[in-house]
Amino acid sequence: MIKGILLDYGGTIDTNGLHWANVLWESYQQNQVNVDRDAFASAYTFGERALALNPIIKPHHVFYDVLFLKVEQQFAFLKEKGFSMNDEAIQAIASACNHFARTTVEKAAPVLAELANDYPLVMVSNFYGNINSVLKDFGIREYFQSVVESAVVGVRKPDPQIYQLGVDALGFDPAACAVVGDSYSKDILPAKKLGCRSVWINVKGWDEATDHEQKHADAEISDFAQLPETLKNLGSL
Repeated sequence: MIKGILLDYGGTIDTNGLHWANVLWESYQQNQVNVDRDAFASAYTFGERALALNPIIKPHHVFYDVLFLKVEQQFAFLKEKGFSMNDEAIQAIASACNHFARTTVEKAAPVLAELANDYPLVMVSNFYGNINSVLKDFGIREYFQSVVESAVVGVRKPDPQIYQLGVDALGFDPAACAVVGDSYSKDILPAKKLGCRSVWINVKGWDEATDHEQKHADAEISDFAQLPETLKNLGSL
């Protein structure tokens, strides 16, 4: 029986299963940023590492701030690689992606409310030390009894220890906990290593696991709204 839920944030709640690289890449194209996909992929990786390793993002920053600073790092990387970048596009990309995330979270909020009525929820996220500000700004912090954030606890996915901290916060055996996330390698595999149940929101990754590895999730969904019914079915198995 499932007694508690561990939820990923980025790519799960705020994009309904789309990897953030896909969201940003689409916005690059809509804003006529003239770079190829491989160059963007390198810039995306650089930006993620820069924000994870350096105190660029502050605890009070909301999600628009994260996006602006992230794209700013990507543009700096691309300039170094010889691309001609229009800095005015940074704000346009950040604004469009923030609107997309806010709209998606608004759709997810009733699902979170339903889940919170049935289970204690803990968020487990690779984030930059400001996830509580983001959740409050988007109006969903109240649904989580605890938040485990990589920049705060000092451990990052795919290390299973970050999910162990979430299990500890719930206070249940791992077998009574379900992990929900969009990344097979960073959410589902750590969950399985701990002995948790797992629900993979499989919509559109960036570079994900091979097909034969993808069979290990206990359940697979294509829309966040499917989660309550999926968890009920999983708990009855």
